[in-house]
Amino acid sequence: MNCRELLLAEDVTVSRPGNDGSFERILEKTTLGVTPGEVLAVAGPSGSGKSTLLRLYNRLLEPDSGQVLLSGKDIRTVSPPVLRAQVLLVAQKPYLFPGTVSNNLRASARLRRVEPPELHSPETKSLVEMCRVETSWLDRDARKLSVGQQQRVCLLRALLGPCKALLLDEPTSALDRQTGVQMAQTFKLLTKEKGLAIILVTHDLEIAEICADRIALMISGSVIETGPVTQVLNAPQAEASRQFLSSAVPDNGDVA
Repeated sequence: MNCRELLLAEDVTVSRPGNDGSFERILEKTTLGVTPGEVLAVAGPSGSGKSTLLRLYNRLLEPDSGQVLLSGKDIRTVSPPVLRAQVLLVAQKPYLFPGTVSNNLRASARLRRVEPPELHSPETKSLVEMCRVETSWLDRDARKLSVGQQQRVCLLRALLGPCKALLLDEPTSALDRQTGVQMAQTFKLLTKEKGLAIILVTHDLEIAEICADRIALMISGSVIETGPVTQVLNAPQAEASRQFLSSAVPDNGDVA
C-alpha cells in the first residue's frame, strides 16, 4: 500500500443479482486510491462501475471482497457517522433539507451533536468564498435556489466539519457550461487550499482536464489505465482506453 494515500480501495470486488438469479460482477479486484491535495477523476462508459466504486469509499456499499482504507485504517473499524463526516458524498442531484440556507449549513453539526459553525467567522467566510456561495442566500429558502446554487450550498455544507475527502458523483452534469467550469475550478482550489482529497466521477472529460491531477479510466468494472490527466487523455496506452476516448460522448451518469 502507498502510505501517502488518504483513501484506498484495495482489490475490491462487488457483485449484484441479475434478473435471472445469477450474480453479475460490477467490480473485479479493483484498486484505486487518492492522496491529500489531489483531484482524481474517474471516467468510463455508463455501467462501468464508477458510481459503485465511489459508494464503497464511505460504506454506502460493502465490497464482496477486498478492503477500503482511510489513512491506512480499514473503514469497517470506523462507525459510519464518523466515517461519513470525514468522507462525504455529494450526489449528482443536490439534496437540501427544508428551511433556509443557514439551516442547511448548520444541519451536519446538529446531526453530529456538536456546536454549529459560526457562519460569519473568518474561516467560514473563506469557505463561503471558495464555494462561491453568496451571503445574501443565507436567509433564503434553500430549495428555491437554482440547481447550480444548490450544488454550491451542498458543497459548502459538506466542508463545514471534519471533512478530509469529497466524493463527487457527476457534480456538474446538471449545470450550464459556465457554472460547471466554475465548480471545477472550486474543486481544484479546495484541494490546494484545504488539502482535501477529491474523487470526481464524471462523463465530462473537459471538466476533468480543468480540475483533475490524475484520471482513472474504467471499463467493465476494472481500472484499465490511470495517470496524469493530460497524459492519459492525449496519449492513452491501453487499446481499450483509446477506443473509449475516441467515442466518448456525454451520458446521464453511471447506472452501476
